[in-house]
Amino acid sequence: MPEYALRFTCPVDGPASACGARAGSALQCPSCGSSHVAQVLGDNGGISFVCTACGHSWS
Repeated sequence: MPEYALRFTCPVDGPASACGARAGSALQCPSCGSSHVAQVLGDNGGISFVCTACGHSWS
């Protein structure tokens, strides 16, 4: 069993059909502003985020 799991958010500029009615509500990286953000779930239950564009991480 992996120690973490990734869940990618829907890009802000992505098609609405791919994201459902919540299109436009994606997270954005506070460092570079990219909407390419992954949610990282740790084995201890903690949640943090990683920007797949620049590598910045935050929680």
